[in-house]
Amino acid sequence: MAKLAQKVTLSPSRDIPFDKLVLSQSNVRRIKAGVSVEELAEDIARRGLLQGLNVRPMLDAEGVETGMFEIPAGGRRFQALSLLVKQKRLAKSAPIPCIVRDAASEILAEDDSLAENMQRVALHPLDQFRAFQALREKGQGEEAIAAAFFVTPQIVKQRLKLASVAPALLDVYADDGMTLEQLMAFTVNPDHGRQVQVWEAVKNSWNKEPYAIRRMLTETSVRASDRRAVFVGVDAYEAAGGVVLRDLFQGDDGGWLEDPALLDRLVAAKLQAEAEALASEGWKWIEVATDLPYGYSHGLRRLAGDPAPMTDEESAAHASLLAEYRALEEEYSGQDEYPEEIDARLGQLEMAMEALEQRPLIYDEAEIARAGVFVTLDRDGSLAVYRGYVRPEDEPREETAVQDGDGADAMGQGGDVGVSTWKPSATSAGGTVITSGGQPIGADASDEEDDGALKPLPERLVMELTAHRTLALREAIGRSPDVALTLLLLKLVTDTFRTSSASGSCLEASVRHVYMSAQAPDLKDSVVAKLVDERHAAWEADLPLGDDAALWDYLTVLDHGSRLALLAHCLSFGINALHEKVNPYGAGISASGLTRRMTHADLVARAVDLDMVEAGWEPTVDGYLNRVPKARILEAVREAKGEGTAQLLDHLKKGEMATEAERLLKGSGWLPEVLRRADLVVSDGEEIAEGQGEDAEQPEDVDLPAFLTADLPDSAASMMAAE
Repeated sequence: MAKLAQKVTLSPSRDIPFDKLVLSQSNVRRIKAGVSVEELAEDIARRGLLQGLNVRPMLDAEGVETGMFEIPAGGRRFQALSLLVKQKRLAKSAPIPCIVRDAASEILAEDDSLAENMQRVALHPLDQFRAFQALREKGQGEEAIAAAFFVTPQIVKQRLKLASVAPALLDVYADDGMTLEQLMAFTVNPDHGRQVQVWEAVKNSWNKEPYAIRRMLTETSVRASDRRAVFVGVDAYEAAGGVVLRDLFQGDDGGWLEDPALLDRLVAAKLQAEAEALASEGWKWIEVATDLPYGYSHGLRRLAGDPAPMTDEESAAHASLLAEYRALEEEYSGQDEYPEEIDARLGQLEMAMEALEQRPLIYDEAEIARAGVFVTLDRDGSLAVYRGYVRPEDEPREETAVQDGDGADAMGQGGDVGVSTWKPSATSAGGTVITSGGQPIGADASDEEDDGALKPLPERLVMELTAHRTLALREAIGRSPDVALTLLLLKLVTDTFRTSSASGSCLEASVRHVYMSAQAPDLKDSVVAKLVDERHAAWEADLPLGDDAALWDYLTVLDHGSRLALLAHCLSFGINALHEKVNPYGAGISASGLTRRMTHADLVARAVDLDMVEAGWEPTVDGYLNRVPKARILEAVREAKGEGTAQLLDHLKKGEMATEAERLLKGSGWLPEVLRRADLVVSDGEEIAEGQGEDAEQPEDVDLPAFLTADLPDSAASMMAAE
């Protein structure tokens, strides 16, 4: 028969007056640790005793209970109660909840004391974080929580911040998958998705230190100590809607600005405002830049100004400072070193005198009218202004006998057929020109401000158009071995026999594939693009690529015509007839180099008989017409279809005008000046530049929609048709 397990009997609990309790010498806790007795007393006063004392009856010499009880477990609680009694906040006879162990128990008092402390399990930090969060959600403020648990409000904020980390990462921390320091690093960015993404990236990495996690979470942000942030000010950034990430667990130099684009806009706006204030000084140009490159003033002449004279008040102040400085020097001249306070005063006097001596420079007004200013940021985030730089083209020079023709502003419409007359757009004169990166600040190309005057084509559009031309030249060179060889020889001879640099050629003879950074979306689907790709694929299929010895043997036995064809194909990838931005600081292509490149490209275009119309370019709404002012649209229609047709479009809004112009220009052969060849003329002695269209004198054949002539009188429409 199985023996029944003995039932457990618990020690009884009862209330015992405080003055009947004494500390036991059997309590194993001897060293102070954890919450202080004073804080525990305050907690008991606030919420009462959460855990009773473990006591045993005290016996006299005969083994009889004396009515007193000793406390082997709960000594700190008893000390806190004693403090409350001493402070008269608790009565001496107040009943204290106790668990009373039998005096005859076989369990030793030291056993009870040790077990109570060793069996206690500390709260997991995550449980504390979540408990603080629960208190906060139920209405308790950070200050109240901090006061209740005797911690600082900063600690409460930190615990609440830890509880706000992505739940998935909190689960990893709860399972000991990451350290507390790693969890703290994730609080720097509140984006849960980004937190999880970073953890997935580092969890199996050798480097998942907190600093690495912090860096990844803030890699797209800007430190508040960044000079741009210092220049604008974090308050201004936040007032503009910017967000600042902050680290509550370590110094962060003011945090991280999460929106660099907004910061850059604020920097640009503030620099522009400073530049506009400087414009009143009469400078010809002001260049604004967050960063000026090394050598930004190379090739520029620096004006030598005269320091502005001091006013009477400034002169008197300087004399007074100098007199005090010399008096102190003379008084302490016999000592080995100055007393600390005297040395500090001498330093203050030196700084004050330097501030008065550093005078603004006064420049000749005639020089100011041709010079400019650089406005930028210093390394510490302060404004830096560098005045008085003259560009070479602004230097006064004698008039030369040879002048550029007034009417040669459009490529392909006059001038020497061997030289391109097209030039990059220039900023018009009149007042101080404020630029950033070489482009005017605040330019507004809205349709409402279109005054009908012909303006230079937008530089981006010119880049896209010349990208079309470059690809068409590549296709033509690829099927013109003789021209390709001549072009290669021209480049090699130039490199060999010219003592100066031959940069600016339209051929990159390395051959280096030239990437077209500005291109229209339809360029990859154009006729010439497909021809280039097909020819490339055919050669690629035949060539033993990957084995230099086999490729050498293949090229050696290749027949002469095939070798020239392969040479032409490879050479075609080095064609660079792109218009690029001229760099005013010296790096990149120069203005003269760009002109030479375009002239060189004209020579090649004539040699290969390039026709951009046959190459597939047409003036479409997206590719050209919607990118230029209305005056340019009307010019195109006028050149292709005549003045009468252009006048019929004159009253339309720009969007309608561009759509109708696309229809009218389709198949006309019209080209913008950038894409025309200067050497082409039509027969019968009429010299009309290529790309002006073939129907310019036959507008009567144009089929115009009704809405174009609905508002015009019959006589007017007839008159236009008769032109």
